Amino acid sequence: MKIDGKPFRTIWPAASGGSVEIIDQTKFPHRFEIVTLHSTADAAHAIKAMLVRGAPLIGATAAYGMALAMQEDASDTGIERGYQTLVVTRPTAINLKWALDRVSAALRPVPATQRVAAAWALAAEIADEDVAINEAIGLNGLPLLEAIAAKKGRVNVLTHCNAGWLATVDWGTATAPIYKAFDKGLDIHVWVDETRPRNQGASLTAWELGRHGVPHTVIPDNSGGHLMQHGEVDIVIVGTDRTTARGDVCNKIGTYLKALAAHDNGVPFYVALPSPTIDFNVDDGVKEIPIEERGAEEVATMTGLTADGRIETVRIVPAGSPVANHAFDVTPARYVTGLITERGVCAATRPALAAMFPERAKAAA
Repeated sequence: MKIDGKPFRTIWPAASGGSVEIIDQTKFPHRFEIVTLHSTADAAHAIKAMLVRGAPLIGATAAYGMALAMQEDASDTGIERGYQTLVVTRPTAINLKWALDRVSAALRPVPATQRVAAAWALAAEIADEDVAINEAIGLNGLPLLEAIAAKKGRVNVLTHCNAGWLATVDWGTATAPIYKAFDKGLDIHVWVDETRPRNQGASLTAWELGRHGVPHTVIPDNSGGHLMQHGEVDIVIVGTDRTTARGDVCNKIGTYLKALAAHDNGVPFYVALPSPTIDFNVDDGVKEIPIEERGAEEVATMTGLTADGRIETVRIVPAGSPVANHAFDVTPARYVTGLITERGVCAATRPALAAMFPERAKAAA
């Protein structure tokens, strides 16, 4: 995707070699800054502190983190140390462990003298695969938007959190069909949930849609149901951090409420699903997926731009009031109209997922 006409990915090897560059997403939407990761610890911090976020991008960052780990120690001990440092950073998104398992398994048979080069090559391969997967999701989701446009002209999409190109290496998941539709000339408009408490919709989705020229409107999280009741939403498309074998979808907190509102109002609710986010080893998402609980300060404070151009953080919760901050919720498969994958659109059911990705299902059996 492009920023002011210049093509960017969210993560890339530094031109000088031996380090990785990322876009620091904690500075959006007011500043655009690039940060260099020099070590495994830097990569772990970038994931945990959400300089990078979104399941696919977390996976790619973990892969590059292992390349940095090999530069520090290419022994078997170094592989294990790098793995353990990175795997604990974000427990919910399955792409993190998926990428680390893939890189670790590939590196162990490689002679230690060749592991640095092998790790960098594999990280680049994982990043390129993510771009291809997301573009395919866009192409497979495009007909859903074209069908709506053929019936009524303008297409109003509601999305939650940021499942855009900033959450992936490029294209995005939930936004990929939107970008494909916009680039093809469809009249499309996006309702952008602000997505408290970290405001990924207001800070990230709105920023990237604006840079690409896609018409959009930022709304409070609680407006979605009202808009659906009044026929202002044609389709909901969200991303996912982990999807179970039977089609339960774990995504940013508040997704479940949007699914309930969509179900009540007959609005199709789709999930853009890159296959690495499928966890065929988990069945019941509500009971089995670990839900990350983040710090109270994300809820108790807000950061914004002052009238005189300063970025300031202010407290909005009374001192002494306890705060709970569950980062994700699980939408049961029965509320999901369909899953938009890189291989096509399928139902949110165990048979449909297994038929779409038989090799993944078989490996987990």
